[in-house]
Amino acid sequence: MGTKANKHRGRNRYHGRGKKAGRGAGKRGGRGNAGMNKQRVMTRIKYMPNHWGMHGFNRHPTLRTVYVTVNVSQLADMADGNDSINLTELGIDKILGSGRINVALKVTVAEASARAVEKIEAAGGSVDSGDDEEWDEE
Repeated sequence: MGTKANKHRGRNRYHGRGKKAGRGAGKRGGRGNAGMNKQRVMTRIKYMPNHWGMHGFNRHPTLRTVYVTVNVSQLADMADGNDSINLTELGIDKILGSGRINVALKVTVAEASARAVEKIEAAGGSVDSGDDEEWDEE
């Protein structure tokens, strides 16, 4: 505490602050983040650079297409020794091409990436869409 404050401490009713300076938050310029666009602009610029404004975006859930996916490396474990597997019945929408497969499987699924189809066919298996549509080799 400074010496001026010590001189006034306890000597009179207002302790050196005057009559109205101790009321409310007026002397400190407001409470909390008040005045960030007026008297505390430099504080905002220096210490809170990303506080204001929008950052990023979220698409509406009805506009998103979220697939339940499985990788090629997981197919052999899911088949449990069978030579065919129907992923549509298991609630899986798409096969992705990560990993390796050494078992010849006949896979039924709604969608598959080109790399996944390539790996399954290289292992001696086949991929069926269930809708009799051809896969895009892109």
